[in-house]
Amino acid sequence: MKKLLVILIGLSLFVLGGCSLNPPEWAKPDQETDMENIKIGLSVSTLNNPFFVSMKDGVEEAAQKQGMDVVVVDAQNDAAKQINDVEDLIQQGVDLLLINPTDSSGISTAVQSANSIGIPVITLDRSAEKGDVATLVSSDNEKGGEMAGSYIVEQLGEGAKVAELEGVPGASATRERGAGFHNIADEKLDVVAKQTANFDRTEGLNTMENLLQGNPDIEAVFAHNDEMALGAFQAIQSSGKEILVVGFDGNEDAINSIKDGNLSATVAQQPEQIGKLAVQAGANVLQGEEVESTIPVPLKLVTKEEIE
Repeated sequence: MKKLLVILIGLSLFVLGGCSLNPPEWAKPDQETDMENIKIGLSVSTLNNPFFVSMKDGVEEAAQKQGMDVVVVDAQNDAAKQINDVEDLIQQGVDLLLINPTDSSGISTAVQSANSIGIPVITLDRSAEKGDVATLVSSDNEKGGEMAGSYIVEQLGEGAKVAELEGVPGASATRERGAGFHNIADEKLDVVAKQTANFDRTEGLNTMENLLQGNPDIEAVFAHNDEMALGAFQAIQSSGKEILVVGFDGNEDAINSIKDGNLSATVAQQPEQIGKLAVQAGANVLQGEEVESTIPVPLKLVTKEEIE
């Protein structure tokens, strides 16, 4: 009797163990994936930024058209929270992960967790340093930084004194936009100050106030996103100075500010398009199709002349 009981327990453990090792339904061979049964997990760095809200809207619109469900989590610019959010999405049994990293290095462990159980990962706007990512859907951030630098040179001439407001340290977009800007600025401009304002409007205002006190002769500002640019303009306006301000993203508030003659320019992205292309790339991956390692989304320099 004891021997029979041991055999039955062994068989039960074998069956349960086998179940836990089964791949997701879409990963089983010779099976056509039904997109209507797909659940997407979308982790966004922050929904306190209109750019990422538009990106989320693009994901949800594209997913709805294909009958997919989307679960959205907001990391609130907290790298540790984002890792926990993604782990929760994995536990919820999502079939596809779309991640807009807060920190490109920090998110790597969460990407690797998804890799270990066969959940495809696509990153949006910012890359992950480690782990297997099917594709990165993003603008050419380095090219955009160069566009901003070139515009400042065109408007003010070589040698103009410029301040740089940097994004979140560790984010790939911060590194790439800064690198592109310095491709131009290091040869043709005088960058007298640079400091992070974490892609945040309030921090942009406070940081710019401090920079103006220490560098009263600043002639232009390049901010790594529009939120910081808008905050910087508030500080400049309060100081009574006239300083050229260039942002990055092309969000609605920035465009309206340019129309009103406040911000000078923004390097405009297409966040909704980033979201839509990410969903389509995910659908292709789930169907077993190959996708490019990066999917570029065009940029455009927007000025008052362009709008008018």
